[in-house]
Amino acid sequence: MQPLAERMRPASLDQYIGQEHLLGPGKVLRQAIESNHIPSFILWGPPGVGKTSLAYLISKLSDRPFYTLSAIQAGVKDLREVFEKAKKERFFNRPNPILFIDEIHRFSKSQQDALLGEVERGTITLIGATTENPSFEVIPALLSRCHVYVLKHLEKEQLITMLKYAMANDYELKNKKISFKSYDAIIQLSGGDARKLYNILELLSQQIKEGEKLTVTDELVIEKVQQFISIYDKGGEMHYDVISAFIKSIRGSDPNAAVYWLARMIEGGEDPDFICRRLIILASEDIGMANPNALLLAKTAHDASKMVGWPESRIILSQATIYLATSPKSNTAYMAIEKALATVREFPNASVPLHLRNAPTKLMKQLDYGKNYQYAHSHPGNFVVEDYLPKELKGTIMYQPGENPAEQKILEQLLSHWKDKYKY
Repeated sequence: MQPLAERMRPASLDQYIGQEHLLGPGKVLRQAIESNHIPSFILWGPPGVGKTSLAYLISKLSDRPFYTLSAIQAGVKDLREVFEKAKKERFFNRPNPILFIDEIHRFSKSQQDALLGEVERGTITLIGATTENPSFEVIPALLSRCHVYVLKHLEKEQLITMLKYAMANDYELKNKKISFKSYDAIIQLSGGDARKLYNILELLSQQIKEGEKLTVTDELVIEKVQQFISIYDKGGEMHYDVISAFIKSIRGSDPNAAVYWLARMIEGGEDPDFICRRLIILASEDIGMANPNALLLAKTAHDASKMVGWPESRIILSQATIYLATSPKSNTAYMAIEKALATVREFPNASVPLHLRNAPTKLMKQLDYGKNYQYAHSHPGNFVVEDYLPKELKGTIMYQPGENPAEQKILEQLLSHWKDKYKY
């Protein structure tokens, strides 16, 4: 028998719960489906919000051939086989077959390149699903040929509606006497994931003996279900709690705790790319000028992780984590750009000094563009005192070196060059 989550896939747009911003009356994706003018697009959202269900529903409503691949298991060979089948399906004025690719963010560049040509030729209409930001994971050429629709977390009331609908309409559940005293625990343990919600409901229904009633309380849900819930949920609240603990442990220079939280993510099946991206951000935000090599190592760890693959790349991530945790810390690069952005917002139209302006035409030269600019390399030590900020901002300090050996050397150099300008 199919799992409840499969049995409850919607058969019409009116049965589809959530994503009203895309599928409500008159909304963009609903109009495309109802007119059967379906573009290639990518669905980006957390797990269990209906990406796969929506793809199946579109194929059913549009009466198109439907092919599905998982990016975890499929290779270029599988793609080519689908393309050949799709070409044979195209005749007369029949719409393009749909190719649904789950977890498209896991496709390599070569696999995405193979997709690109067939999307351009109209061999297939692509529907991709991803839990990761497609701007980072999908090649620009393919991304530019696809719409991106962002799916939102399911709200509590929507999840309760799904529970009630399943109990009233599923052929296995509607004859069972189930009532809920409270929905809090099942909603919390599902983490907003409809698939987990249905799995928990199905598990609870199996506790009912023939002829008995089941009143679901929070205590019952916790007792019967908690052991089946993963310690680390990639899409739920725990996901954000663990990555937060990981980052804060590195920032706090505790390699033991950092490696522990790394292991929690690895055991929970976290995407290594996600971990690497957070390490790259941290290398600039929390280490920055105190050790510029941190950014290089974080980027190298990302590249090496992709090259080596899983599970060996766990060692690379461990090395990078320990290196960043034990590195001196500075957030001065972060603070500098924040100060600069705030200054730009306060003075959005501060004028570029004439001597710094480009002067490609005769008229610009007559207007003194570039006049009296001093070329630093023509002076001793490749340095000359010059005003580089707008006149209104003269003397404003954006970057203040931190209290660490690397930046203290930078401060010495700044004081040597600029004298009082960098005394603060």
